[in-house]
Amino acid sequence: MDDLVRQAMAKWPHVPDCYGWLGLDSRGQWLMRDDRVQALGTFQSGVPGAKGSVLRHDKLIEFIHRNYEADAQGRWYFQNGPQRVYVELESTPLIWRVAADGSVQAHTGRHTQVLDGLVDEEGYLYLNTTLGLGLVHTLDVPVAAELIEQGRWTLQVCERSSLPSRFGFVISPQRGSGSVG
Repeated sequence: MDDLVRQAMAKWPHVPDCYGWLGLDSRGQWLMRDDRVQALGTFQSGVPGAKGSVLRHDKLIEFIHRNYEADAQGRWYFQNGPQRVYVELESTPLIWRVAADGSVQAHTGRHTQVLDGLVDEEGYLYLNTTLGLGLVHTLDVPVAAELIEQGRWTLQVCERSSLPSRFGFVISPQRGSGSVG
């Protein structure tokens, strides 16, 4: 977390949390969800336009990445100065990029070690790592499949709906909600 963020948290400790304004899609893109977008439906609703607008500002994205973490209830958020901005997840809190040498990096740029892999009923590939569970970016599935075939990672079958409770993350944090799943 940035030092400026820590200082702001100490200076203004009672800033209310923010919900519904930021989303993370299954390709690791951040989406801004203003009032108009939120009125269209939830992030997960599938309603055209309800996900929001992809953030393109590199410095803002880097700032979000440095200050992105989970609370004790498994709700992922971006600490924006003194305010927590809770994140709506399309799939998982981390999206993995996989290199041909088997190295794995989160959409935030953090490197990790793979513990094992999972595949759900629709064929989506997830990696359980030392940083937590994440979805493999669609562009990297062929590389990951090759690593699995080489025996570098073991693979389990799972149900997508079980992942939040099994790995302790919340897909859609809501004001007043502290439950995982």
